Amino acid sequence: MMKIQQTIGSLALLLVALGCEQGEDAAQLKRIDDSPLYMDFPAGATARQSAGAARPYSVLKAEYLTSAESGQLGRTIYFRNVGNKQLDDDFVPGLSLDGTNDISFYIDERRPSGDVSVSISSAAITRAMNTWAGVTCSEPGIYQVPSNKRISTGFVSALLGFGGSYDYVADVVHSGWLPGGFFDLLGEKGSTYILGVTFTLIFTDDSGNPTDADNNGKADVAWREVYFNDAFHWADGAHYDIETVALHESGHGLSQAHFGTAFADAGTGDIHFSPRAVMNAAYSGIQTSIGETDNAGHCSIWSNWDSN
Repeated sequence: MMKIQQTIGSLALLLVALGCEQGEDAAQLKRIDDSPLYMDFPAGATARQSAGAARPYSVLKAEYLTSAESGQLGRTIYFRNVGNKQLDDDFVPGLSLDGTNDISFYIDERRPSGDVSVSISSAAITRAMNTWAGVTCSEPGIYQVPSNKRISTGFVSALLGFGGSYDYVADVVHSGWLPGGFFDLLGEKGSTYILGVTFTLIFTDDSGNPTDADNNGKADVAWREVYFNDAFHWADGAHYDIETVALHESGHGLSQAHFGTAFADAGTGDIHFSPRAVMNAAYSGIQTSIGETDNAGHCSIWSNWDSN
């Protein structure tokens, strides 16, 4: 009951604040539908087996962040071959392909942004991952695998004809910037509103069914891949801020879902969230620190890591 009351109170405060700022337009707020989407890749089957791997993988879902001014809201796409079961998903101690229970991340510097140098973008992504690593309630052992420009990454990009590799590199792979055409495959004119996307790859059995090694009702994550949309203008500390988007996508990489209820203002076209958080489904300005809701979400997932 307390949680429900807090949610109602938060929404009421939002509406009052908007009423003060926008007068009658505030009465035209409409909740934006955030129900999941279902689709198949144009290439067909999504299950592959990496060379030397003990088991095959499949793409379970994609979670994308949108620009707020587009009027679109970030969504979760489940891919029909496994997604129709609407499974939750998480990393499992003992299953990581690097042989440790620590969570590794990698930054692909072969696909730079067209707007900033590789050193600037890599530093921003590293800061974002380190922000999550700094949450004190958990010890997922987040560490960085040094970038190697001879290594290609991107299971999903390879699957869709944008180059890459079907091989495991790290638990969370920031696979760089891709052209708008890649994002158009995720939604009609997706190149115009999708800033970044995180794909979750899961282990499957030989029949393509998700595995659940720890019997917790969640699919076993093999790794996750983050892609940024090079059709947008990127910046360090300005609109669109790399660290802000990377912090959001890294949250997905570390198993967090979108958070907050979104409302569209019919008068201005603006999107408002209750509450505002890093894991909101649309970009709402620079956010490079973790608030209470984001922290709570992270802790709920990782506080018992290595013993769950």
